[in-house]
Amino acid sequence: MTTTVALDPEAAFRLFTDDVDAWWQRGPRYRFRLGEEGVMRFEPGAGGRFLEVFDFAAGDVYEVGRILVWQPGGRLVFEFRPRDFGPDDVTEVDVRFEPTPDGTLITLEHRGWDSIAADHPVRHGMRGTAFQDMMGVWWADLLHALQTHARKG
Repeated sequence: MTTTVALDPEAAFRLFTDDVDAWWQRGPRYRFRLGEEGVMRFEPGAGGRFLEVFDFAAGDVYEVGRILVWQPGGRLVFEFRPRDFGPDDVTEVDVRFEPTPDGTLITLEHRGWDSIAADHPVRHGMRGTAFQDMMGVWWADLLHALQTHARKG
C-alpha cells in the first residue's frame, strides 16, 4: 500500500506519528475499543508504544503494539493487535518514507497474518484474497485520510 505526500521524509514521518489522531479515522471500524473513542498516539522511539488513550493518568489505554523500529524520516515498524487479538496474537506494520521529486512516497506493509488462525474473528469469516483485499481497503482508507490531512496542514 502506498501514498505520496508533498512533504519531505522527516515531515511525513512526523505527520504519520505526531498527528496520528488527526488523520486516523474514527468509529468502530478504525478505533480499538467498542463504544468509546480515545486519542491515538505513538510514544517515540524503539520500545515505545502505539496507543489509543482513554485516560492516560488512570492507565486506561489500549496498547495496539510496541514500536520495533523508529527511524525519523526513514522507517517505522510497530506491532499491531486489533481488539479481538489474544496476548500471543501479533502482526507488524512496516512503514517506509522515501524521498521523491514531489515529496515523500509512504509505503506501508502489514505482515504476519499467516500466524493468525484462519478462523480468528479478526478475519470476519474471510479467507485468502478476500481477507487480504479487506485489509488493503482498510489501510487504503487510512492512507487516504493521511494524504488529505497532509494537504490541509
